[in-house]
Amino acid sequence: MFTGIIQCTGILTDVVRTGEERRFTIRPAAPFADMRDGESIALNGVCLSVESHTPQDYVVYASAETVNRSTLGSLSIGTEVNLERALALGDRLGGHLVSGHVDCVARVRRLLSAGSSLRVELEYPAAYAPEVISKGSVCLDGISLTINDCGRDSLQVNVIPDTQKRTAMRHWRPGSAVNMETDVIGKYVRRLFQCGVVRDGGMAAPPVGGSPVINYDFLRQNGFL
Repeated sequence: MFTGIIQCTGILTDVVRTGEERRFTIRPAAPFADMRDGESIALNGVCLSVESHTPQDYVVYASAETVNRSTLGSLSIGTEVNLERALALGDRLGGHLVSGHVDCVARVRRLLSAGSSLRVELEYPAAYAPEVISKGSVCLDGISLTINDCGRDSLQVNVIPDTQKRTAMRHWRPGSAVNMETDVIGKYVRRLFQCGVVRDGGMAAPPVGGSPVINYDFLRQNGFL
């Protein structure tokens, strides 16, 4: 698990392509102390395992599934990326719970100045709208951000000056592709209503062929009213 608080950026010093698979060599701007082979490090919000490392850089592998679900396939040598090591028990949870499993790719629509902050509007596949709520959390390229406002297929976030300075989001432009992970709590709530609602230790089954219809009768039958 991660928090969405970027620890430093890094530069891709090598990219090996094998079909749809990738191996990346990354040089962090601030070397990670006590790195171990096998540990998880998020690269632009994607959880990847360290295969090997030196004091200066490390190598990770991305499967075809990971590449196809994210922006990793478009990365090239010299690209600056956001990095975060996995959360340790007892660490401060400065952002929100992030799994490092990208749901979809969002695209930047526009960037607007908002005082010293930057307001960013992005579009994303409408299928993920039930997991996106105003004032909820979203992870974009590994950065934990609060959703200011959202629509059926768009959302807005406010990026403070420190985040602009410390992360690779300063390279975002209209049209930029961004890895997006919705709030893990929203995913479970959505799945709960798709499969049925917990009631008295059991499950209230949804109608055949679809999700339950949420109305007063449904809420009363399942103990909400």
